[in-house]
Amino acid sequence: MINQNRYKYLLFVIALLGLSTYIFIIPNFEKTVFNTKTIENISKGITTTSIKNETEVEESDVISNEIAIIPKNENPLLQNEYLKNSKHEVEITNFTTYLLIGSDERSNQSSASRGDADGSRADVIILGLIHNSTEKNYLISVPRDILVVNNCTNNIERINASFNENACGNKSENLAAAVKNLTGITVNHFASFNFEGFEKIIDSFNGIEICVDVTQKEGFSFEIQKGCQQVQGSTALNWVVSRKTEVLVGEKILDINGNDVSEWKLMEGVSDLSRNQRQQYIILQLIKEIKNFKNLSELTQFVSALEDTFVIDENLSLNKAVELLWKFRNFDLNKILQPVLPVKNFELSDGRQVLVMTENFSKFAQSVGLLDS
Repeated sequence: MINQNRYKYLLFVIALLGLSTYIFIIPNFEKTVFNTKTIENISKGITTTSIKNETEVEESDVISNEIAIIPKNENPLLQNEYLKNSKHEVEITNFTTYLLIGSDERSNQSSASRGDADGSRADVIILGLIHNSTEKNYLISVPRDILVVNNCTNNIERINASFNENACGNKSENLAAAVKNLTGITVNHFASFNFEGFEKIIDSFNGIEICVDVTQKEGFSFEIQKGCQQVQGSTALNWVVSRKTEVLVGEKILDINGNDVSEWKLMEGVSDLSRNQRQQYIILQLIKEIKNFKNLSELTQFVSALEDTFVIDENLSLNKAVELLWKFRNFDLNKILQPVLPVKNFELSDGRQVLVMTENFSKFAQSVGLLDS
């Protein structure tokens, strides 16, 4: 009897240790609903798959109409001419698709130089396409200012505004539906992070190397010297999102007090597209760092330490995410195709600048080999 009691106590201790390990060691990544049927319905304009009534949506999830929605009395040419390429013609299959979302949501820990912003929009929208049977892989940025028609609300808006919870679906489902409408690509998984998370990811690698061909800065938020240097998360973030980048003219000059009296001028060609290039540059630099991990277990421990950085979809497990990252060790990153969407600037009647597709994504996909299978 005494031995039986001992065994019971031992089993209880083992169970308790197992539960403690699960709670305190196994990472508790924040996950969210990502229902493929809901996404498909949203993309088709079916709004009966509501997860929340509009009255139940938290105020913090709602984006100001002044920012997101284009007036319906806008120039009729907007719909007839400039929105004609905002809906795909052919669905694209044979890829497993990962949607990386960078939210402009701020917190008290975010880089102070980025300022404050109400709500959250998708500042970064990147599609990672991994072909199911070949080595043809793509990294495609979707500029946040592309105009689309929201099939849930029928509003004309920038695509980043669809990262918003409403009666049709949650933030990620709505954005995935908008991406599906534009490209014909079904999103299988997603991961999202905010500004603070971006900085933490970079800092977890003890910084990241950025190489530029000219010294550049934006105000006091960052300054990157010509050549290559290791920078921390706040500098990388400010460089990636910079819209008013300046470049150094001539040599750097400091006065007797150490103040910069050099000549600077605005960098030409800074736009959503150049920001997209910087975003992809950083992602590829991070992927290169994976080669420094000795084994899968070490990478798993590293990713586990970032559990409060990401929000991932309910169908993406930690093991699956780590295994995917581990595979990138063997990828020739120079062979990852990075086509740029065909867009042009368009000015709304109130002076706001947006982007419109100059060619249907399906035709663009044909030209870059996405439809070849």
